[in-house]
This record gives sequence, C-alpha cells and structure tokens, in this order.
Amino acid sequence: MFESKSFVEILQLGGITFYVLMTVSIFSVAIIFFKIIEFWAKSRMDRKKFTTRVSTLIKQGRLAETADFCNKTISPMAAVVKAGITAITLRNTNITDAMDREIMIETVKLEKFTTIIGTVGSVSVYIGLLGTVLGIIRAFHDISSAGSGGISVVISGVAEALVATATGLFVAIPAVVAYNFFVKTIDKFVVNMEYCASAVEDAAASIIKK
Repeated sequence: MFESKSFVEILQLGGITFYVLMTVSIFSVAIIFFKIIEFWAKSRMDRKKFTTRVSTLIKQGRLAETADFCNKTISPMAAVVKAGITAITLRNTNITDAMDREIMIETVKLEKFTTIIGTVGSVSVYIGLLGTVLGIIRAFHDISSAGSGGISVVISGVAEALVATATGLFVAIPAVVAYNFFVKTIDKFVVNMEYCASAVEDAAASIIKK
C-alpha cells in the first residue's frame, strides 16, 4: 500500500487532525521566530555596561542625557531607567514604585505570545492522541464493515493513528522546548531590570541628598 505513495501522501493519511496540527504548527513556528528575533534585539545591550553608564550620568545630574541614551537603547532596562528618570524629575513620584510598575509593563510585553507557544506544546499531544483514537476506531469500523480481518482492511485506520501520533509529537516537542527557553530568557530580563532599577535608586540617592 505504501510503496506507491509519496511521503506527503502518507502524511495525509493522518486525516483531519493532521491538517489541524499543521495549521497550528505554522502559527507556532512563526511566533517562535518572532520571539527569538525580539529577544535577540533586546538582549544585545550588556547589563554591566548599561548600568555603569546610566549610574554615572545620573550621579552627575545629567538626567536629560540619560533619558536620551535610554531612548536610543533597545532594551527593557532602558524603559525602566527612563521611568526612574521621569520620577526623579517630577520629584513627587516614588522612584521605586515608578520603576516597579515599568518592570511589570515590560514583563507583560516580553511574555506576549509565549502563552500561545505553551498552549500549542500542551494541546498538540492531545490532538495527536485524538487522531490516534479516531484512526483505531476507523480500523475497527473497517473490520466490522468487511466482516473479516486482515491487514489490508485495517491498514488505513492504523496508518491514520500512527501519523496523527507522530504529527502531534512533531508539533509539541519544539513548542515545549521553545516555551521553556522563552520563560528562562524572560526571567533573565526581569533580573536585569531589577538590578538596573536598584542601581538607579542608589545613583538617585546622591542627587536627592544634594
């Protein structure tokens, strides 16, 4: 049966679940590439160099220059520092609260779409399992309709079951790996933002005392 079929035709034996999983896979891969590029761009700025630079500028009272430097920097740390600079300038806003709020905002931005990847990783296995069950049901139905057993009767249903299982795993595994990587990366961004916020508070203390 399989000798005359192409690889694509064999995959199509997976039935409706195959097409569902392929559609989900396309969205998953697109989001994964988008987040990788986003995280790469936002992680190019070294934390130590950035923190040293803004701390020096703040201690020298060059707040406008610090804000300009943050505007030119693509990093969640820059947004946090800018929130701190704004609080220092206004004088009537708590610096710590302002930067904590900005950290939450930036964290939400970093987490955008990652839940979709996690959901795909979790659900794809079950969709594949559903396809497996449907394939087995089809195999038994074919046996019942034919009135006798034999590999030629059940092969189509079994093929659907196996292809659905394989496709589900094929979609789920990279999604789970990517989701875990994104979670770890976001945690690192949060640590960097909190470290930077602490440095800004220390630098701002010298200005406030003056």
